Amino acid sequence: MKKLKIGTPMAGVAFGTALVAVAVLIMVIGFWKTLILLALFGIGFFLGTVENKQEFVKDAVNRVIPAKEAKVIDLKSEIARDQEARQAEAETPVSADKTADNNEDGE
Repeated sequence: MKKLKIGTPMAGVAFGTALVAVAVLIMVIGFWKTLILLALFGIGFFLGTVENKQEFVKDAVNRVIPAKEAKVIDLKSEIARDQEARQAEAETPVSADKTADNNEDGE
């Protein structure tokens, strides 16, 4: 399986063979039947490879539908709060740092 790394000649042959097989299926049985066949293959592949299906589905649903406890963020108020905090930082005097520097230089 290490030979089927993307970018190797063996992977090119494998992908080429798979696409030729899909093309033959489309020509022989039609587009929609081939599409259904590939979808069923994908479902079978999923069922065969995912170890904890319930956890996988739960994580996928939670990514799409947030939990009820999730706090909705008002972007405008967050931006305004951030700008106010930055302005307050800019207006804060730096006298404490300057006095410490002056004491070090004077001693």
